[in-house]
Parts: sequence; structure tokens; C-alpha cells
Amino acid sequence: MGFRIKSGWATTVLLAGPAKSPRVADCRVTLLADPDDPETRQPYHAGLDTHESRAAKAVKRLVKAVERFAHRSVAKLIADYRTAGHRLRGAGIVVGSIIDPARIPNDHIRAHAEEGRLFRRVVEEGLRKSRVPVRVMVEKELYVTATRLRPRVAALGEAVEGPWRAEQKAAALAAWMVL
Repeated sequence: MGFRIKSGWATTVLLAGPAKSPRVADCRVTLLADPDDPETRQPYHAGLDTHESRAAKAVKRLVKAVERFAHRSVAKLIADYRTAGHRLRGAGIVVGSIIDPARIPNDHIRAHAEEGRLFRRVVEEGLRKSRVPVRVMVEKELYVTATRLRPRVAALGEAVEGPWRAEQKAAALAAWMVL
């Protein structure tokens, strides 16, 4: 499996077949934030421009909501794949950055970094809980590592209904790299 983490969701690609020539078995969006609670898409933004004690309570509540929702969502995804007969050998998680948010002086940018770390963490935890080995990769380093696979990853999308944009390609490459 490969995941390209975004704020509140992840593009998920499941590859099947031999490592030398896999095929896309599934491509979907996995929700990590509750669509009935829009604030869970950017929980750390709730702490901006708010009184400190109220902000901390709001962020804590939203982070807990994300954790509950995302863990259920990832568990269901894994159960669906296993029920369909897929053996999950590993998962690659693609993120925009792995910088420590505490090192970012700008509050707004730090909130985005905290959210990126939160959504990566909940996917990682869900996979590990289901005993799926995980590898985290930074997007801008993906094709440096696997330059020769770029045209092959693009070609994987020919058999996919729906979009095959950068998110899907990154998730597919991450999945391929853990095969």
C-alpha cells in the first residue's frame, strides 16, 4: 500500500502482483478527518487567534476526534483489503515534510506542520496496529531514490479509472518501494 498524506485525507494506492511489474489493484481516498466535523481537517488551526487556554482545549478535542476517526478508517481499509484476499506486505507513507513543527517560528505554518505530523502519525499507528510494516518517505526525495521508476509509475495509471495525478503517482511509487 502507498499513502500520500494530505490534511484530513490520504490518497491510497494498493499494488498487487510481482515486484518487477505490479499493477494497481485499488486507488481511493481514505478519509482521516470526520466529514461531519469540518474542523477536524485542520485541528491545529483552531488554536490560532484564540485565547490560549480555550485554544489548547479546542485543539486537544479535535486531535482526539481525528485519532478516533482515522484509526477506524485505516482499520476498515486494511480489513477490506484483507477480506478481498490481499496480503499486505508493507506500506509506504509519503509526506510533504518531516520537520519538527517546534522549529517553525510562524504560528500558521507551524499549525500546518503539526497537522501533517498528526495525519502521518495516525496512519502509521493504524498500520502498525494491524501489523503492516511502514516506511515514511518525503515526497521531494521519492524520485531521487527511484528515478528509473518514474515512467513506469506514470504508466500504471493507464489502467486506473479516475485521476492519476501527482498524489496517486507518489502513493503508487511508495507502495512499489515497499514491495
